[in-house]
Amino acid sequence: MATPLTTILTEQLQRHQTDPIIKDEAMNTWFTGADMQADIDVFQEAFKANNLGKGDQILVCLPNSAVFPVINQAAWELGIIVHPISPSTPTAKLHADYEAHGYPALFTTPELAADWSTDEWSVSHLDLLTSPHLTFLVNKEAAKTEADTTPVSATDLGLVMNTSGTTGEPKRVGLTHEMLLNAAQNDAVSNHMDENDVAMVTMPMFHINAQVMTTLSTRVSDGKVLVTQKFSASRFWKQVHDNHVTWVSVVPTIVSFLLLNEKANAAYDALKDGIHLRYIRSSSFALPEERLIAFQDRFGAPIIEGYGMTEASSQCTINPFDAPKIGSAGKPFGTDLCLLVDGELTNDHNVMGEIAVRGNHVITHYMDPNPDSFKDGWFLTGDLGYLDDDNYLFVKGRKKEIISRGGEKVAPAAVENTLNDLDFIEQLAVIGMPDDLYGEEVTAVVVSTTPGLNEAEQRQAIFDYSTTHLAKFESPTRVEFLREFPRNITGKVLRPQLREQLLMVGEEK
Repeated sequence: MATPLTTILTEQLQRHQTDPIIKDEAMNTWFTGADMQADIDVFQEAFKANNLGKGDQILVCLPNSAVFPVINQAAWELGIIVHPISPSTPTAKLHADYEAHGYPALFTTPELAADWSTDEWSVSHLDLLTSPHLTFLVNKEAAKTEADTTPVSATDLGLVMNTSGTTGEPKRVGLTHEMLLNAAQNDAVSNHMDENDVAMVTMPMFHINAQVMTTLSTRVSDGKVLVTQKFSASRFWKQVHDNHVTWVSVVPTIVSFLLLNEKANAAYDALKDGIHLRYIRSSSFALPEERLIAFQDRFGAPIIEGYGMTEASSQCTINPFDAPKIGSAGKPFGTDLCLLVDGELTNDHNVMGEIAVRGNHVITHYMDPNPDSFKDGWFLTGDLGYLDDDNYLFVKGRKKEIISRGGEKVAPAAVENTLNDLDFIEQLAVIGMPDDLYGEEVTAVVVSTTPGLNEAEQRQAIFDYSTTHLAKFESPTRVEFLREFPRNITGKVLRPQLREQLLMVGEEK
């Protein structure tokens, strides 16, 4: 039995059997509805042959490509749950995820697949149009269990996404077919998407932004999608020009790179007569007013700011196109929003509090227990902000200790747990320091067992160890050494004071 979500996606493919729907920029190939359906059939044959069915979770560890929406649709039609993770995830972390959650199957690259035991896992290479270099790993023991073939419902899970928590381990967010469709339809309406749009994916496909805000919402609104492997400032304007891109979802870091990169500016000047962007959508952290104005003046495309999160399946607020307020995240759309102030939920204006949201696209629980994140049916975001007299949201910071680097959310405790394996580290605190391009810089502050000695070598050792044990976005890009940390009476590191201390040192230099 199809769900409303899978019905809409199937109907799109049927309407556009011979029309281009999605392009893989790295392959320089547009794929039609018939192409996508052919690959969906290949996936489903492989799923059924390995007894994968309703309720099974498959891990997807791949770089950006056009195969992501194909995997999703093939899985969702059978009730299979898709869990995309960063392609830079180290092999050891992949194995740890399997041990913790027992995924019966994994899609990954041939390079990562080489580290999996063929005694326990069957390895196959599927014949696909959208991804010629994809490896399918299936746990042999799990494949012996007969698949659940009962009808799929709108309340069944479709995606599992990771979002960082302060405990050090990512929190798993389970999103149902119903939530995903509601979010995608809200995004499509509030961002004025239609069948004439070509949206470009620049964000990682293990992000809710790329998965729902760009890809799913565009499919729901019957537009086309261009998938790039990653953002490239020097290639950005040519990609927009050559593929007739009409809108892009970015983070403020990308806006900064486009303003500063000489090759990007030269490409824009050469191609601007053929560029027809309706808007750029920006989220993740606030874009400085002068940078927003500079971008709009330089490139002629308005920037529309919004606010969203994985737990809400993407967007919660968006600036109205006809009445944006610079510096705000806009107004709630399809979402109830209030503030938690002194333990009470309130709709009062001009009062700072923790942002709380609810709606038919917002989770009511995590997949792992975390009751402190919810109150009376509201999800507590951990972000601080206020609503002005016109009900525009202004996000002012985070209650939680999460570091926001270029749109990625980094849990300090997770990085600390990994780096503490280095024997020269006596004490360690990971904090976010201001960064004009990325919002925050992942900074490791170390009390060494040999204070004052070998700091350059120890700094490099941290960088090297991070490369092999942490995802790229988690890895510190800055290492500082101190003799001691500021602490409270119970011994807890006072991170705000530590941050201020480093800022003062920087000013003195």
